Amino acid sequence: MFGWGRLRPFFLLLTHLVSSSSSSGLDSGTRTLSTPSPGLLLPSKSSSLSSPALSSNGHDAHSSSSSSAPAETVAVVHSQPGTHTRSRQSKSHHHAPVDLLPDHALLQIFSHLPTNQLCRCARACRRWYNLAWDPRLWGAVRLTGELLHADRAIRVLTHRLCQDTPNVCLTLETVVASGCKRLTDRGLHVVAQCCPELRRLEVAGCYNVSNEAVFEEASLQLSPLHGQQISIHYLDMTDCFSLEDEGLRTIASHCPRLTHLYLRRCTRLTDEALRHLALHCPSIRELSLSDCRLVGDFGLREVARLEGCLRYLSVAHCTRITDVGVRYVARYCPRLRYLNARGCEGLTDHGLSHLARSCPRLKSLDVGKCPLVSDGGLEQLAMYCQGLRRVSLRACESVTGRGLKALAANCCELQLLNVQDCEVSPEALRFVRRHCRRCVIEHTNPAFY
Repeated sequence: MFGWGRLRPFFLLLTHLVSSSSSSGLDSGTRTLSTPSPGLLLPSKSSSLSSPALSSNGHDAHSSSSSSAPAETVAVVHSQPGTHTRSRQSKSHHHAPVDLLPDHALLQIFSHLPTNQLCRCARACRRWYNLAWDPRLWGAVRLTGELLHADRAIRVLTHRLCQDTPNVCLTLETVVASGCKRLTDRGLHVVAQCCPELRRLEVAGCYNVSNEAVFEEASLQLSPLHGQQISIHYLDMTDCFSLEDEGLRTIASHCPRLTHLYLRRCTRLTDEALRHLALHCPSIRELSLSDCRLVGDFGLREVARLEGCLRYLSVAHCTRITDVGVRYVARYCPRLRYLNARGCEGLTDHGLSHLARSCPRLKSLDVGKCPLVSDGGLEQLAMYCQGLRRVSLRACESVTGRGLKALAANCCELQLLNVQDCEVSPEALRFVRRHCRRCVIEHTNPAFY
């Protein structure tokens, strides 16, 4: 078996050859972007080729500086190269060392390529076409670019990957389309219809995804062909503004194996949605509800029902959360490692005391912009959570040097301390530096250096 270190020079040569072949005729009328992973870029309207979109890096690859309208850049999936193409390229690269590599070595190199370059390699010659579409390379699809026609890209890819197993992509377990603003319910419909083995779905920033897409995906994947449950473990729906309680209820009831769920800035969700989550998804380890401003203490009471599984919780800027909700989490989730409660202005030393006594394994805590947190809460943390490594107290105006000294004296493993915009003396910061030599101190005190 070839190691990646030994194959790295061949990989660089391979990338150069593919780029050269594109510039010598395969990509007529285009130029390659100066990015680490250039795709097969074509102007979407002016080009004579009209193949479906595959991937994009979101930049204009062909328009001149005088062009008034930003042009779209897309990549193309082509059919298998013909005999003429192969003979032409075999002559030009007859002595290329990469041609001497066995198939299994090329497959290992291809396994390190992103989705757009893998499709690009399929255009080089017939051998590379067959290798590039090897099912073992297609456990994941990653699409990027705000201008990418993500729906069409997903449709083209899934159609190609379903050729050997009609109607389903049995190898595809991960779909990442974060930032593809043109992804809509139609694209997710194709994923639901063709990817029964999907485990990870990331659609962060795809604000055109709605409740209807969630309902449709659940109904399709619950057909007799696919069983009675959706096997997704990781779901990122950050910035999916249209997601509402009913949509999350559908996700929860049909995805009982969820372990990682990110719902940042899903601003329409309320406490009621979290009740369904706790009922149907008992294995959740990481949950982010940052900027879900309709979530309050009742919602945290429902989250606390996840009990021993929960390790990571973010409720940053959920201004309805107070000590009451934090007390529920602290009481029922003793294995909590990470809590982000930045901007929860109702949190006080009383809530921190409950957290410290009930969650001694806490490693990371962010209570920045919590004006009612003071030295008393920090002293409780220092006493019971001595394994703390990262603490953010940014803009906690009630924190002074006394609380910092308690943390430094007891939490020797501290690696990061953020006290920006806090009224702490240089002497207290020097105390922290003496006792926690590996700690990075982020501060705004010009007297401390």
